[in-house]
Amino acid sequence: MTSTTAVSFRRATRADLPAIVALLADDVLGSTRESAGDLSPYEAAFAEIDRDPQHLLLVADRAGEVVGTAQLTFLPGLSHQGATRAQIEAVRIGSAARGAGLGSALIGWCVQQARERGCSVVQLTSNAGREDAHRFYERLGFHPSHVGFKLPLDGPPAGA
Repeated sequence: MTSTTAVSFRRATRADLPAIVALLADDVLGSTRESAGDLSPYEAAFAEIDRDPQHLLLVADRAGEVVGTAQLTFLPGLSHQGATRAQIEAVRIGSAARGAGLGSALIGWCVQQARERGCSVVQLTSNAGREDAHRFYERLGFHPSHVGFKLPLDGPPAGA
């Protein structure tokens, strides 16, 4: 088991990108859609995320090793009287570091950042098939409240 006491959370740097992509690919779903063979699409996305102050790509760093990651996005809106929401996405803890409370600490850090930015709610999405993750988020106080929908834009138009 890995202790979370020696882990710090920080903004990701370009040098962290290979480790982040490896974390994204280190599970059943990610292994089918991520590829560290060509980092150029990830580099372009990283540059866009990194220059926008409404986005925070972060890593959990243990003695110079990236052992976790998440993306935190701040979404200003008009609904709920102009409330800002924090959206947590792409939460991953390396398989060797799981089970030691690092995921809880990472989500807790994100929630604290949201509080400091004045957000009224923290939300996240999780693939419908990730039942273990759903139980984890519920243990942290999140509750399922919405039904999500996706429309892939990389294929032929609907009805074609």
